This record gives sequence, C-alpha cells and structure tokens, in this order.
Amino acid sequence: MFINNFDPVAIEFFSIEIRWYSLAYIFGILIGWIVSKRILISDDNLKKRFDDFVTYIILGIIIGGRLGYVLFYNLNYYLNNLIDIFKIWQGGMSFHGGLIGVIIVSYIFAKKNNHNPFSYLDIVAIVSPIGIFFGRISNFINSELYGIETNIPWAVKFLKVDNIYRHPTQLYEALFEGLILFLILFFFKKKGFLKFKGFVSGLFLIFYSIFRFVIEFYRVPDEQLGYLFFQITMGQLISSLFFLIGVYLIITKYEINKEI
Repeated sequence: MFINNFDPVAIEFFSIEIRWYSLAYIFGILIGWIVSKRILISDDNLKKRFDDFVTYIILGIIIGGRLGYVLFYNLNYYLNNLIDIFKIWQGGMSFHGGLIGVIIVSYIFAKKNNHNPFSYLDIVAIVSPIGIFFGRISNFINSELYGIETNIPWAVKFLKVDNIYRHPTQLYEALFEGLILFLILFFFKKKGFLKFKGFVSGLFLIFYSIFRFVIEFYRVPDEQLGYLFFQITMGQLISSLFFLIGVYLIITKYEINKEI
C-alpha cells in the first residue's frame, strides 16, 4: 500500500506557482505535436497546416473542457456564479467537453482549408492518449478523481483527502486510456487504417469509452452529482453516447472509404 502526499505545485518562484496539472497540458500537447508531425503525418500539405491547427486544438481543449464541466457536472452552481466560469485556475475541466471542443475546431479548421475533418481528427485521436496519460498522472499527484475504498495491495491513501485506502483510479486511467489506448491506435495506424478517414477516430471513441466506463465503477463520483441512476455516473452516461458514435463511425467510414 502507498501513501500519497504529493505537492500539486511543481515549481514555485517567489509568488509564482507552476502546477503539475499545467505541465501535463503543456507536455501532452508538445509531445503530441511532435509525434504527429514526425511520425504520423505523411501528407506535406497537411503537415504544413498542422502548426496552425495546434492553436485551434488548444482553444478547443480549454474552452470545450471548461464549458463541458460547467454544463455536464456543475450547472446549478455556475448559473448562480457566472463569473466563476472564467476562473479556470480553480479547477473544473471535462474530458468529454474538451473532446467536443476539439471536434468542433477541427471541423472549422478543415473546412477553412478545404480538407476532410477526419484527416485531422484521426491524427489527434492517435496522440490524445499521450495527453490523457500526463493528465491522469497529474490528477494522481493532485489527489483528485480518486477511487473508492479498498484493501488491495496497491491501494493508496490520499492524505489530502482522508485516511482511507482507495483505488488509484487515476493510474488505472493513465494505463488504459493513456498507454494501452495509444498502443492500440498506433497498431491500427501501422496497419494502414488511416486511409479509412474516420475509422481511427471511431476506434478511439470506442476503446476510450469502454475503459472509462469500467474504471468509473471504482472511482468516487463527483460530489455535487453523485450517481445518476443504477450506480451510473455522468462520466459513464456520456461515455456510452460516445461509444455509440464510435461504433457508427467504424461501420460507416470503413464501408464508405472501402468503396472509394
């Protein structure tokens, strides 16, 4: 068993604090950017446009992630405290909201440049697990998104929370939604499935949703929401919807592109 008492502040210089969560975003985006341009993208025109596209991605993640948290997880509070919506530094980001934001900005950018949106979304799908990995590690350091009580050998006591040993669900997500998901998608990329525009995006939605749905059974639900029904959380409900979208993409994009 392990005791977690990490400091969420990575670097402190006088009154300036740089937190692990901020570094997770920075490293996730930078590494994903590098991997995309050096390994995944073969089309020169797409590679040339990708630097500008990253700016759109950053905006999609931040705006979508914040609005997703507001709408999906804490709407009543923010309706009564509208100014707090802009206080991102206080925490509160939704992965699914960020995902929706990325989809929207990818569509806008692709249409602006007369490209297929899935030319970008498929690349983003492959590198997204890198950012997810760093994000969940930072969640672990911050003692947030922790699991339910357990006595398993690898249980963790988060001293900033209480004295109970819990499932380190952040590490479960880092492993499955991060490392394993990246390996799965990279395997399909190596097998040439990027030519089926939208197929890899569908795979991402399916596998991420499965991993997230299962792991949430071991995670404490958001305090302000709790369980919605039948011990189902908001994260599981939204993941189920994205799973269905992923299945739709797998079926339709494979069949359509196979005929081209």
